[in-house]
Amino acid sequence: MILVIDALNRDRFQSVIDDMFQLRARVFKDRMGWDVSVEDGRESDLFDNLDPVYLVALNDEYDVIGCNRMLQTTGPHMLTDVFQDILCGEPSLRSATIWENTRFCIDTERLKHPDSTRSVSSTACELMAGIAEYAYDSGITDVISVVDPAMDRILKRCDNAPYGYLGKTVQMGKTKALAALSDITEERIARIRNFAGITGNIFADEDEVAEALAARAAEEMMSPDLRDYCDEQIAAATTEHEKRAALALRAALAQTSRSRSDIRA
Repeated sequence: MILVIDALNRDRFQSVIDDMFQLRARVFKDRMGWDVSVEDGRESDLFDNLDPVYLVALNDEYDVIGCNRMLQTTGPHMLTDVFQDILCGEPSLRSATIWENTRFCIDTERLKHPDSTRSVSSTACELMAGIAEYAYDSGITDVISVVDPAMDRILKRCDNAPYGYLGKTVQMGKTKALAALSDITEERIARIRNFAGITGNIFADEDEVAEALAARAAEEMMSPDLRDYCDEQIAAATTEHEKRAALALRAALAQTSRSRSDIRA
């Protein structure tokens, strides 16, 4: 599922944003060797202070498994202010209907875990579809994506090939960077969905995610012994009624633990 985070709801999803920044650090600094700023294991830059739109891929447990950042080109953005060398002196594209797409990454380690029910390719395609559908619904006509050559090849393999490029390819850390142009159309959305076999709505319900994250945070406040006891009761349930009762008990105890923590605070 894809969670859209923007200036209007980002206060509800600070934990998701924090996880996203940690994923970006692991991908862009550790794996790709890009010259990015990492503090306390989190990668962020000045563009994250400009109220961008984040599209965050979540698994069924609401863990971050992929992310992307979108910025309007009418203001500061990476292609103009960081990757000027790509443009080779050409003027930057600036339009209210042209947005920049950067920081696309997937948590390959989490998705390769034996317990994962998602694959790297399906998550990447869902995130691509989310970008195109969000853009289309927002009246965005074109997206500029600053990517490395490997990501450019992935776009083409997923039937999401750019229609053109700006400037040239330049060296960036251990890899290179280029600016790809994609038109946002119903045809592109259909191609991505057809390639990945995506059907139905892919966007997460904000309230549902917020409630699930709050419940998880409450459970984390429980003592280890209490968590173990609840897990044992759930595992020992032999009927659906017993399982529901055990889950309800865990939720109630978690809420009690959270309430006590709030009182102490």
